[in-house]
Amino acid sequence: MRNIAVILAGGIGSRVGGETPKQLLPLADGRSILEHSIDAFEASPSIDEIAVVMHPDHISSLQKLCRSNSWQKLTKIIPGGAERWESSYNAIKAYMTDKTANKEISLLLHDAARPFVSQRIIADVCQALETHEAVTVAVPVTDTLYRTEDNQVQEIPDRKAFMRAQTPQAFHLSTIAEAFRHLKNDDNRPSITDDIGIVHHYLPGTSVYIVPGEETNKKITYPEDIK
Repeated sequence: MRNIAVILAGGIGSRVGGETPKQLLPLADGRSILEHSIDAFEASPSIDEIAVVMHPDHISSLQKLCRSNSWQKLTKIIPGGAERWESSYNAIKAYMTDKTANKEISLLLHDAARPFVSQRIIADVCQALETHEAVTVAVPVTDTLYRTEDNQVQEIPDRKAFMRAQTPQAFHLSTIAEAFRHLKNDDNRPSITDDIGIVHHYLPGTSVYIVPGEETNKKITYPEDIK
């Protein structure tokens, strides 16, 4: 089975501020967040191919990065959608309709804003895909959690039962395509914030394997995150 990393860079990162999408902002070494994310999957022997889902207004910026880097695995640039799920769906469609692609493939959907994903995480996710249809990455919750209502604490659940989701979130192509088919046909589409959530909602019988994440695999969300 071929493992394809799909780096989701279709957002504009409004919480970071400024006109430049956060994935194009530089880190301390001068290379952009997106370049670091691509580099991680380019370096992994477990990854056969890379696709980047990019906001349509900034595809030219990605093409410029491609010319200044020596990436060998990046084969597709896919326009992003208005919402995150639409960007994932565009990538899924690209491989489902690609007549040259072997359908025995897995997609690793990864937030471009997580540029520090480790080689260990990528390798463990790919290994888990050999025996599981859906794989996620998560770390234990260490803070106390409150369930609130009207700015009042209603419940303090046991944090041992909770984990924080990270990416990549990975799937056999047939599995994630089936889940998104249900999503597209749902007139009462629920608010779901990640791809595992879509599979869990529409294919509840699918087992989702959890690969241990790392605190360093953080998502860059606010300006202080890139300092």
